[in-house]
Amino acid sequence: MTPHRRPPISDPRVLALVRAARTARGAGMSRRAFLGAVGAAGAGALLSACGDGDEGAQPVGSGSSSAEELVRWANWTLYVDRDDTGASPSISAFEQQTGIRVEYSEVIEDNESFYAGVSAQFEAGRDIGYDLVTVTDFMAARLIRLGYAQELDKSRIPNAENLLPSLVLPDFDMGRARSLTWQSGFAGIAWDKNQLPGGLRTVSDLWNPDLAGRVEVLAEMRDTMGLLLFEQGIDPASGWSDADFYDALEILRGKLESGHIRKISGNSYTDNLVSGDAAAVFAWSGDITALNYEHDDRFAFAIPEAGGMLFSDNLLVPVGSPHRAEAESLMDFYYDPEIAAQVAAWVNYITPVEGAREAMLAIDPSLAENPSIFPDAEMLANVTVFRTLDAAEDERYTNEFLAVQEA
Repeated sequence: MTPHRRPPISDPRVLALVRAARTARGAGMSRRAFLGAVGAAGAGALLSACGDGDEGAQPVGSGSSSAEELVRWANWTLYVDRDDTGASPSISAFEQQTGIRVEYSEVIEDNESFYAGVSAQFEAGRDIGYDLVTVTDFMAARLIRLGYAQELDKSRIPNAENLLPSLVLPDFDMGRARSLTWQSGFAGIAWDKNQLPGGLRTVSDLWNPDLAGRVEVLAEMRDTMGLLLFEQGIDPASGWSDADFYDALEILRGKLESGHIRKISGNSYTDNLVSGDAAAVFAWSGDITALNYEHDDRFAFAIPEAGGMLFSDNLLVPVGSPHRAEAESLMDFYYDPEIAAQVAAWVNYITPVEGAREAMLAIDPSLAENPSIFPDAEMLANVTVFRTLDAAEDERYTNEFLAVQEA
């Protein structure tokens, strides 16, 4: 597949931004401080890089699906580029280029709690208050299966051609008629190096009595149960049995009841690591990299020796959204390789966009070699995707996992 690439970067504003990036990296400046320093220049550079004024670009507001040019985007924390003011240079660039306003909300703590909050509107076919949602593969599968995701007009998303071939044919959306990958990443183990200078290698290391009351695991069933299954010698991608699942669940239940696991958390586990309330956690790779930029490399992340989980989060337009065309424009924008590279340089998750690695070479060559963004075969060989569950299995296993949390 040939990426839908823009011409090489030549605008002096963009070249200045690249030079500033290299200088900032060499000076040890954090990526957030760097983005704050470039400020509006960074947004202008992104705007130039994504081809403002390119032949064939759509006029502002063309094909709008409502009178208001707006995208209301629900996402997770630490999942888009930010500067020191809290603004996103890439979102600002999109708004300048298209005239479409973006209301960006970091409201997704975990998939199930987000779904619970909007399920009544979904069932009624009403607008849930968001035009674009970022959910993990299994939740994307559920929304598509239930008819809660709109079909995409690919003519408005020409950059969708840049989707990595390995992501084009997921079993829940063959050919990507209703979804596009936002980012992918790893679920593994992480720890505070100040509290655990010796580090961790396995999930069982988290059960050391010295860590009692200082461990957290993820509220995402597939990540937590996947890591527990791996530790029991069972591949989460395989045809494991009910007995395998419940054996792993009993380990979780016992650690919760004893107080060894202090809580099951969504994205808030990062706050508890920073505060010191948690010393060892099940974690997402990009989150730990993001925390380290702000906290002097205080934390470590590893794929457990037994294996780790690979996940993807996806962009979908909910049924009832009146702004599908605007959401499609935003999706197209982020599938430009240069924009994808800018986001990946901040979030440090695996970008799904072909051509982004080449674009990353201009931003920071070291990041082009970062396996958290562009994983090599060795790393991918030690992770797996939780097997696809049918509707009955999804409901049963999810409810059993939630019942352990709520006990």
